[in-house]
This record gives sequence, C-alpha cells and structure tokens, in this order.
Amino acid sequence: MAFAIKVEGLGKRYLLTHKPRARYSSLRDSIMESARSLGRAAKRRFSDSSTPALSRSEEFWALKDIDLQIEKGDRLAIIGRNGAGKSTLLKLLSRVVEPSCGRATVRGRLASLLEVGTGFHPELTGRENVYLNGAILGMGRDEIDRKFDEIVAFADVERFLDTPVKRYSSGMYTRLAFSVAAHLETDILIVDEVLAVGDAAFQRKCLGKMDDIGQQGRTLLFVSHNMAAVETLCDRAVLLSGGKIVDAGETGRIIEAYSRTWRQGVELRDRRDRSGTGHAKIESISIENVSGERSANIGSMQVLEFVVEVSADADAVGKKADLILVVCDSRNNRLCSLYTEWAQSDFRITSEQHIFRCRIPTGLPLVADTYSLTAAVLIGGVNADKLERALEFEVVPSQGFAAGLVLNPAFGQVLVEHAWEQQRA
Repeated sequence: MAFAIKVEGLGKRYLLTHKPRARYSSLRDSIMESARSLGRAAKRRFSDSSTPALSRSEEFWALKDIDLQIEKGDRLAIIGRNGAGKSTLLKLLSRVVEPSCGRATVRGRLASLLEVGTGFHPELTGRENVYLNGAILGMGRDEIDRKFDEIVAFADVERFLDTPVKRYSSGMYTRLAFSVAAHLETDILIVDEVLAVGDAAFQRKCLGKMDDIGQQGRTLLFVSHNMAAVETLCDRAVLLSGGKIVDAGETGRIIEAYSRTWRQGVELRDRRDRSGTGHAKIESISIENVSGERSANIGSMQVLEFVVEVSADADAVGKKADLILVVCDSRNNRLCSLYTEWAQSDFRITSEQHIFRCRIPTGLPLVADTYSLTAAVLIGGVNADKLERALEFEVVPSQGFAAGLVLNPAFGQVLVEHAWEQQRA
C-alpha cells in the first residue's frame, strides 16, 4: 500500500538559555540595573576584551531520530506523557515549524487542527474565516461553497457567522475550526488535543466525524490523553517518550505499554511533564485510610483522605489557592472530580509549604480496579501546576455491599448500593 506520510531521521532541536535567578527588587533597583547593562554594553563595544556571558545555553531535542511510515487510510494515534514530543511531531508534519534534521514526505492534501483557532484571523468574521482557512488548506472557492452549509451546521455557529471571531469563545473557535478541517476534502487530517476545549456533546460529534473520515479511507493522525477515544478511533498507535519512539503497533497493546510507564516509581517532585505557571508545585500525593495509615490500596466505599503537599513561591503568597483532583480509570476516562471550589473552601497561600487534605467520608464508589489521579493547583484562578496520573492506586472489593464478589469493570466502574425485590405480577 502506498504511504501517506513517511518520516526519516526527523528531529527538532531548540536552544534553551538559562539566566541566573534574579532576586526580588524594587523599581529603583531595576532602573539602576538597566543603566549598568547599557554601560557594560558600551564598554564591550569599545573594548577588545569580552565580558563572559552571565547566561548559559543548552541544547534540547524535542524530537530525535524519528522514523515512521503511515500508510494511506491508516488511523494512527500518537500517545505519550506531556513533553514527550507529540505536538512537536504534528507541527513538523503540518509544516508549522522546520525540522533541525531529517525529513518528512507527505503525499496528498493535509489539514491540521493543532490549537484553537489555527489559521483564523481574529478581525475577520466566521464566514470569512471559513473561506480563508479553506484557501490555506488548498481548497478552491467552488469546493468551499459546496461544503459551506454543512460546515456551519456542524459547528452550530449560524447566529454568529458574521461576527468577528475575536469575539468567539474558545469553544466556538474550536467548533468552527474543526468543522472546516473535517469537512473539506483533504487526504490527511491531523488532530491534536484541542477537542478537550469543546463540550461533551460536541466532542461526541467530533469523534463520530473522525470515525466517518476513517471509514472513507482518509488518513487520520490523532493525539489525545483520552485512551477510550484512542482505542475507539485508531487501529495503530505510536508511543513517544523523551522525543523518541519507544513502541509502535496495535492500539490496545500500546495503550497498555503507556499505562506501564506511569508505574515506574518516579518521585512526583522529580516529574518534568508538568504544565502551568510554576508559581506552585505539587510535591507529593498520598492516600490515608480510616486508621490514618498511608496505602496505595483502598477499599471501595471506605473512608479515605487524599493528602497533597504543595510548595509555592513568593509571588503566590496571599493569593487564593484551589486544588483539583480528578479520578480516572485505567483508560484515563474521568470518573469524578474533587474540587475545592465545589466544596466552598477558601484557601490562601501563607507560606512556602502547605499540606491540603481532601476527606471523602463515603469513600469512592468504584469497583475493584486500577485508578489514577490527575492533579492541579490553581493560584488566583490560574493553573500553576498540573500533572496527569499524579498518583496511581488500587481499589479493592467492598467490605459491605457486594462483599466477596469479583465485579467486572466492563459492566461499569461505579458501584451503587442497591436492593432488589420480587413481586407477584
């Protein structure tokens, strides 16, 4: 079968510059330092001697030695932790950035949806951006005209079609951008994790549309942390780690390999696959049972506490702190969230180290299986630190309801205590 995309020795290198950590200073100090910098620059210009640079640089390979062939009609998932190189690979294939080495050969017209509003001009209306984006993707006006009504109906933005997209919400941006990319007749569609922005109903529509695209024999590249969507949509998967392909093959096997990477015992404080401003950092998360003992195994429907240790910098002191813990199953489907805002907790950062406790008096009503926590801390309403699969734990069978039974997670993950009775008809 002819290939749609062929990648040979592809790599992307960035140069990271590190400067000494600046101390906190007043406006007067900043003005004086600027004046000194100008003086040093003038001195270097008229002097033969060079002053050693205060900053240092290092090379960082976001991707390195990537070899990959994607056949026409393939539905391929690219999975891995944050920072593994997934988005960089998609940007290289979409010609958004240039590679540092190697090459990627693409056969056919390609549409990519890498982030909200890619290819949209904020001052133009939704109608104008449909034609602009279609033209960028290589479509003629007649082709866009034929698809226009279908695009607008799918995106559900008819009322705002003649409004500049700078006034759109992120969800509206996503709906229209995805609709354009999915409905125009491209040979290859690349979709990054942007679908997480849309609401649940729109996500279902998108997944259905991508499934239709695969059934039509078009090539699909899909990046997502939603393993259930990956398993449903894609026949094959590639696992990236540290900018390199570590495994490739049948989707179910690669998902299991991906899950194993979270069980390798890396200390939470040493994890580098974080996102956020960095004004706070999740140092550790643990579980305490009803006796106050720490354990990675908890009973279904039994009292427990999640204990979260957070460090913060000086910029965070005095600001409101919110924590979110999301319980996920082994396929990274979100089952429930524990959120300080919902519990009406008003926490403030008062020092560098804090311990937050989340008590669940009724326990987690889950069947026996392996689960994980995605954790985030917000400072002043802004994400300061977020970690996928920050903690993995086992739920063991309930000692009360359904005690002694082995419950199949295929019938559902949530365990609801209930009673049956039989009556004469």
